[in-house]
Amino acid sequence: MPRAIRGVLIECDPSIKSIIVQIDAEDHAYIVEELDDQTLVVKENMLTSLKMKLDEKLKATQIPVEESDLD
Repeated sequence: MPRAIRGVLIECDPSIKSIIVQIDAEDHAYIVEELDDQTLVVKENMLTSLKMKLDEKLKATQIPVEESDLD
């Protein structure tokens, strides 16, 4: 008998999608289906965890304003 998985449709920039795919590659716990370059279906019960991991990755890649060369 087929089993259904509740999912959430996520539309984002291709760069954000690639980070989400990278996060999912570790244990394949988040993505149900990749639809195109900007659209994913993610497991509904894993959405909060995915958001936290994405925030951590984005914070690690951003340069704080005081350290940048804006002078």
